[in-house]
Order: sequence, then structure tokens, then C-alpha cells
Amino acid sequence: MNINPINEAEYYRDCTLCPRNCHANRSEGKTGYCRAGAGITAARAALHFWEEPCISGTRGSGTVFFSGCSLGCVYCQNYDISRNQAGKVISIGRLADIFLELQEQKALNINLVTPSHYVPSIVKAIEKGKAKGLCIPVVYNSSGYESVETLKLLEGSVDIYLPDFKYFGQELSYRYSGCRDYFEIASQSLKEMVRQTGEAVLEENIMKKGVIVRHLLLPGGLSDSKKVIKYLYNTYKDTIYISIMNQYTPLEQVKEYTEINRRVTKKEYEALVDYALDLGIENGFIQEGETASESFIPAFDYQGI
Repeated sequence: MNINPINEAEYYRDCTLCPRNCHANRSEGKTGYCRAGAGITAARAALHFWEEPCISGTRGSGTVFFSGCSLGCVYCQNYDISRNQAGKVISIGRLADIFLELQEQKALNINLVTPSHYVPSIVKAIEKGKAKGLCIPVVYNSSGYESVETLKLLEGSVDIYLPDFKYFGQELSYRYSGCRDYFEIASQSLKEMVRQTGEAVLEENIMKKGVIVRHLLLPGGLSDSKKVIKYLYNTYKDTIYISIMNQYTPLEQVKEYTEINRRVTKKEYEALVDYALDLGIENGFIQEGETASESFIPAFDYQGI
């Protein structure tokens, strides 16, 4: 746990919680790139069965979907909450109760999805939850585009980091996520995540602490993806798990991006998996079957909120 109490209002008055460094006064209703105010906004809290097997298991991951996003990828499958801002404002106390309710539903963990811009409030909610008996691992599930200083606020509160690592080159990161510094930022944030959790620990095939890095293959992005996978393995070897994903789903908002307005082909994905195997990656996950489908996108209907 954090030794020094967090005053969340101070962070929201001049917000630099993410690498965008907007300096928005969220406490007075101003919003920055993430489009979030000072109040925690969430759109769903429920058991989720579509994460990696060591996260979801058979009982499900207690997943809380937060609204807003500091990265804002054009192809986001959670676009309704990341950019359209569907969601309900809740208190820190209510969030702590949600954690406990998910634990009572036998969730294997608490899974915080896109939480970066609410970190000070989330830390306090975790503290309140633990004071009332919260004892399952906490998962921080993010885009990977994180401020190291913000991540440091989470030390002792988060057991498992589940970041994306989306791009190697600047061209793709700028075109699809509006930032040229993605690789630089994600590299430093991943280093901090691994420092906090250490080597991955699984018990009975369920992760208790550690880092799983997700990489989503984009249509036509095989060359960039190979560079990402090579960087991750050369840097961390088997300290982390690498999840190679083929679930890219072209939604309505990508029609103007014609080069990614299609699904990833089987040939593209198999080429990336073969490349990872040739590198020697053993701690990893791949996806099989029909994963690119809108049916895998949850309903943001305020369930559990």
C-alpha cells in the first residue's frame, strides 16, 4: 500500500496523469484528451471470461470497464466508452463496494480496464476495499501508454499488470493513436510494471502476480508486430508473458482507414506466431478460432455499476 495518503483532488486540478500532460482542471469540469472529469465514470462491472486463461480461469475475471481513454485508438473495440463517453459517475466508496461484490461472485481477480485517468481515486477505492476484506489480486489492464509517475502511485495496490504494447514505429502509432512517442512511453512504463511485480507467478495455472503484455496484430502490420515481439522477448525473456492477439475487429469508425478496414488473415497471424516461436518464446498465449467478432464486445449497459 502507499505510505503517503493520496489527495486525488490535487491530481485532477492540474492533470498530468497520462503522457498527454493536458494540465486540464478536471475538478472544475474541464476535460483533457481522455474526455474524463474528476468523477469516476464506469459502464460495466461483471464477470468476464474472455481474458487470457490465467486471468479468467473458469470463474471469470471481475472486470470494471472505465469510461474515457488517454490513448484513443481509432479502431478501439470499446469505442462507445473510450471516446463516446457512455458511463455512470460513481463515488470512491461505491467503487470499493463493486470490488467486494465481484469478489462475492467468486471472481478470480479485480480487473481494471482503461483506468489510467482515475488512478488516484482507484488507489483509494482499493484501500477501502481491502479494509473491508478485499483479498483477490488486482489487475491493471491498460493501453500501455502510461506515465511512470502515475504507475508509481499503484505500487502495492496492483498485483498483475496487463498492458498492451501496440506499436514499434512512429508512423502507425501516430496514424491510429495520435502519438509519435508510443514506443518510448510504453517501453518505460513496462519497465516500471515489471519492477513492481517481478517475475510472473502462477498457481494452478492462475496468475497471482506479474506482467502479461498483449500485442494486437493489425491488418498489414506484420512487420511492425515482429519488431514489437522481438523487443519484448529480447528485453524480458521469460520474466513476462506475451499474448499475441488476432481479434482485431473493423468497426464502423475505421471505414476511412481503408487499409485496416478488414480482418487479419490467417496467414498474417500464423506468420507472427511462427516468428515468436522461432525467437524461442515459451511464456505466451495465442488465439485460436473466430475471435474477431463484435459478439465478443461486452454490452456497456451499466451492469454492476
